[in-house]
Amino acid sequence: MIRPKHWILALALMTGIPAAKAQLTYYDADDFPLLGKAAERTETRYERLPAEYRGVSRGPVWELGKCSAGLAVRFRSNSTTIAARWTALFDRTMNHQTQTGTRGLDLYCLQEDGAWTFVNSARPTGQKNETVIITDMEPAEREYMLYLPLYDGILDLEIGIDSLARIGQPAVDLPQRERPVVFYGTSILQGGCANRPGMAHTSIISRRLNRECINLGFSGNALLDLEIARLMAEVDAAVFVLDFVPNASVEEMNDRMETFYRILRDRHPDTPVIFIEDPRYPHGRFDKRMAEEVRRKNETVNRIFGELKEKGEKHIYMISSERMLGDDAEATVDGVHFTDLGMMRYADLVCPVIKRHLKR
Repeated sequence: MIRPKHWILALALMTGIPAAKAQLTYYDADDFPLLGKAAERTETRYERLPAEYRGVSRGPVWELGKCSAGLAVRFRSNSTTIAARWTALFDRTMNHQTQTGTRGLDLYCLQEDGAWTFVNSARPTGQKNETVIITDMEPAEREYMLYLPLYDGILDLEIGIDSLARIGQPAVDLPQRERPVVFYGTSILQGGCANRPGMAHTSIISRRLNRECINLGFSGNALLDLEIARLMAEVDAAVFVLDFVPNASVEEMNDRMETFYRILRDRHPDTPVIFIEDPRYPHGRFDKRMAEEVRRKNETVNRIFGELKEKGEKHIYMISSERMLGDDAEATVDGVHFTDLGMMRYADLVCPVIKRHLKR
């Protein structure tokens, strides 16, 4: 049952939309489907790791699991206005990513052709936030997807609509939830440094495929922790994407890459597993230490990948990063973390490979 929370508010709109008196009714987002989770048995709804991983996962991995990266709420409504009210877990800010990307929300609408179109973002103002995302729409029934923060968590979330409008469960199963694509990776995969949550490359890929994607990105901590492989193996995935090389050292890859892979393969003998090289970072043309580190890591991941092939492993694929970011050196914010341009270029490279190998 959908539970309304009645509020009559004079909203000062934080989105740049002209402020207006608005009579809105708020509904608890807990009543609507949540996409992007590998397991439901989390301590609270809007986080990514199972409750039993507390004390099992390393401290940084556990805390990063509290971030809602890749999670999205699905609903439909005929309201002329969509608003949101939410409380951030950490109230985190970072000096290389927008606050909207770090701890804001991002609304998309499903079009008649099945494509998802950006509506507007909800820009945060503090730990407790309230904003109108869009207003003055025609009162037509629409399907929505609301992306959650990339580098913060959510303690509570409510969706506001016109007091006389309807809100309900999605009428169509898009993105397709059966056999999601499961990603494992680093700060970039978690969403650093997209300007808004919907521009994380896993979310871009999800919209292009119209298939649920699960984002298991852990900033600075994609070190091939084996409990993450076990979590991934619980999912009946269409494809597994492993993008850990930017974080894992040569030694860690030598020690754990094959074991991590075997955990997936033992549960999913025929599911495609895609490995991705470390990006050729643009400042590597100047920073020779960085360039050498990337070279050594990519040499290592390709060697171990080749050994797996020699052992007869099938349905495994390697994506070269040579053309991932383009040649103009404009796709990162700090030489490493992707801008929206970098996210789009990553999706342009990776999405077609996933599409070719989807387990249907």
